[in-house]
Amino acid sequence: MDYLSQAKRFIQIEIDEINNLLERIDDNFSSAIEILKSTISSGHKIVVIGVGKSHNIGHKIGATLNSTGAPCVVLNTQNALHGDIGILSDGDTVLALSYSGETQEILNILPSLKRFKINLISITGKPDSSLGKNSDIILNTSVEREACPMNLAPTSSTTSMLVLGDALAMTLLESRGFVKEDFAKLHPGGSLGRTLLTKVSDIMRTGNDFCTVAPDTTLKHALEKMTDYRSGAVVVIGKESELLGILTQGDFVRSIQKNSDILDEEVANFMTKDPITIREDRLAAEVIQVIGSNRIDDLVVTDEQGNAIGLVDSQDLSRMKLI
Repeated sequence: MDYLSQAKRFIQIEIDEINNLLERIDDNFSSAIEILKSTISSGHKIVVIGVGKSHNIGHKIGATLNSTGAPCVVLNTQNALHGDIGILSDGDTVLALSYSGETQEILNILPSLKRFKINLISITGKPDSSLGKNSDIILNTSVEREACPMNLAPTSSTTSMLVLGDALAMTLLESRGFVKEDFAKLHPGGSLGRTLLTKVSDIMRTGNDFCTVAPDTTLKHALEKMTDYRSGAVVVIGKESELLGILTQGDFVRSIQKNSDILDEEVANFMTKDPITIREDRLAAEVIQVIGSNRIDDLVVTDEQGNAIGLVDSQDLSRMKLI
């Protein structure tokens, strides 16, 4: 049995169904975004309901909405009939997931939902179903076939639901002007949170840890200072702390390979002029991007006037678990 060919065939089936979804999506999607955006801006929340696999997909959609600043709860339909529906308030929007649109637990809760002044958006593969007929907005996720060889296990249909849910969350994110700083506030834990919350001023070497020299300093003294500071570079500054250049260990090695008799020469003759810089109020995430894209190990930090005030050494990023 060729397992690899089988896997590719199943994946292709799901890709084809996502392409069908791409062709089918219509103005109902835009209407759903407007409703969700209005719900959030008015201080209300999104409530996701579903049963079985749809409930699992609903948890993922709910988690994505919450992580991007859209307040959302996932409601267990069975528990909702025994008091948990109390989490619902007038002005909320319910996102109901059911491929068949005839899931009994969903239908059982519809009369209770209608007692609230809520919007009902359904994600279903059967627009003419009971759920569809009771919805304000229908998002059609019908599929021609499941990836399951028996066309039974929810596969293509749940993937379509998940993709559509991601599309809702990401479109809603952009429409609300949600930016990286907002994302950082909601992800304080782990390396992601550290990277997005930490600023350059938090990680740069400054004060007594900032290795600087004047332009007429000899290479020998500059190298000794780098060693003392355990720094991969020395920043060359003028009398008013204006940035003149940077000399890295790599610069030194390349220079001495060409001419070993240079230790008594001035740093100014070997430094990199106009080095890449970053402001102290930028995020550490930008430092990582700049260092990576420019293939450098040391990044000079400047103030508003362009004066050198610190240095970010890539080895510090690893120590702080930012990379």
